[in-house]
Amino acid sequence: MSSPESARIVALDVLDVRFPTSEQLDGSDAMNPEPDYSAAYVRLRTDAEDGIEGHALAFTTGRGNDVQANAIAALAPYVVGREVTEVCGDLGGFARSLTHDAQLRWLGPEKGVIHMAAGALVNAAWDLAAKRAGMPVWRFLGEMSPQQIVAQVDFRWLSDALTPDEALEILRRALPGRAERIALLLERGYPAYTTTPGWLGYSDEKLARLAREAVADGFTQIKLKVGASVEDDVRRMKTAREAVGDNIRIAVDANQRWDVQPAIDWMRRLAPYDPYWIEEPTSPDDILGHAAVRRAVQPIKVATGEHVANRVVFKQLLQAGAVDIVQIDAARVGGINENIAILLLAAKFGVPVCPHAGGVGLCEMVQHLSMFDFVAVSATMRDRVIEYVDHLHEHFVDPVRVEHGRYLAPILPGLSARMLPASLKEYRYPDGPVWADRV
Repeated sequence: MSSPESARIVALDVLDVRFPTSEQLDGSDAMNPEPDYSAAYVRLRTDAEDGIEGHALAFTTGRGNDVQANAIAALAPYVVGREVTEVCGDLGGFARSLTHDAQLRWLGPEKGVIHMAAGALVNAAWDLAAKRAGMPVWRFLGEMSPQQIVAQVDFRWLSDALTPDEALEILRRALPGRAERIALLLERGYPAYTTTPGWLGYSDEKLARLAREAVADGFTQIKLKVGASVEDDVRRMKTAREAVGDNIRIAVDANQRWDVQPAIDWMRRLAPYDPYWIEEPTSPDDILGHAAVRRAVQPIKVATGEHVANRVVFKQLLQAGAVDIVQIDAARVGGINENIAILLLAAKFGVPVCPHAGGVGLCEMVQHLSMFDFVAVSATMRDRVIEYVDHLHEHFVDPVRVEHGRYLAPILPGLSARMLPASLKEYRYPDGPVWADRV
């Protein structure tokens, strides 16, 4: 074993972990009617005496999780053998070493399976670094200086919209009150909204019951999946509105199902029930399409981001005035470093960030990014909420805690992404006991 100062990363373990959520239609939407929520799970092992490891995951919905896991494993030569202090002391440089490699870039550049693989490793490195510092990631980031935060960001392809000097100014403006905001997070947490009532495969009765329960639990916003049948969606939206009353926000999510004009027509049918936002109304790559939808459906807001490939597309969505809500995802882009860039872009353009979550491990990880944003970037919670879905948290060592419609701030060191050994064993695909009789 090595001292922390001389320790190296000695192994990268990757597991294909899947949960049979399709059996109850949990997670069902117009584009994913029978998803099995899954994790390409990463563990960075070191030879340090303290035994601290880095944990993270890339999220998928079942088939193809093996492809994602193999992509992560293919990056082992870029990680194994590196000094822990080198990686943790320059997380921006570590991230760029993965995304700037000339041959790896041919597989992207900076998009798709290989970029998500890099993001999983970057997130695992942040988990490792924050654990070594003895802090949860949100606070580890939130206590960095503006210069340290800017050093995490790859500004290539961004400088026409955001320069390092502009990023520094955003962060410096947020310096006053940091300590008070940290204390407020620890006392009151961060606002949440819930998608638990709104899965497309649920009956109207289950939708109404879960919507009423969400309001009773303190949530002031719920979300419904839409996009399979306009008549069904009108009926479901009416059911939800009657269940929660006029003062609760109801967002809707099409999961990219529509072309531009169908999105506009569909939302006009739902408009009488006062939808707060329409999420992913069309392809996440269609910047001009999002802008057209936004112009046509106002005052309904347009939100997107969970499938946006990288910071460049976010930049263009903001430049084109195509979104009212930016939705980051902890496991879609190139990890925490790229999400810092997106948070700074959103702050520059004055657009709220309301993260996508809900999939296995996504709530656990993305809460840290919103809390960091509040502490060190935007310095506000106004019109900001983190998505919450009440399933699969029991498989994590440090699961999310939501009370009275708010995420309680994590206090354990790391990114909250470590899964329980028993869950990894039970749900490993295809040889875990849960899958033995199903495949």
